[in-house]
Amino acid sequence: MFHRMIIAALGATLFMAAPASAHDEEALRNAPPAAPYAKVSDLVALPDFLPGLGMLYVDPATLPAGPFLGYDRDGKLAATIYMTPIEALESGTSFDDLGVGSHNVSAVDIYYNAGHPGVDKPHAHVVLLHGEDARARLAE
Repeated sequence: MFHRMIIAALGATLFMAAPASAHDEEALRNAPPAAPYAKVSDLVALPDFLPGLGMLYVDPATLPAGPFLGYDRDGKLAATIYMTPIEALESGTSFDDLGVGSHNVSAVDIYYNAGHPGVDKPHAHVVLLHGEDARARLAE
């Protein structure tokens, strides 16, 4: 039941996030994105490339939810990732008007993460994949 509530809340978040982009998608297409985005591996102890997520960039002011922009090894945008703390969702926090790296979304993955440097508490990863081959480009 709890997991269904999280999925419903995240689905509502995604529905609201899709049209909420006040940026130039073209400028985010290739890494590195311009300021205020910063390379996550320069901010916290994480590798430069995370299989499944890519090379991550985030505007630190948008933490913890993001969006995090995930680039493949060729520096092409492959995913927009949100990291929404379970505790915040349980207490009724909404994450509204989240940006997207690209409005071209070919698939969405949602999964639990127990925590890692930068987002230490348990959270849900919501991954918008950009392009039919995005998952393969982020795999290695």
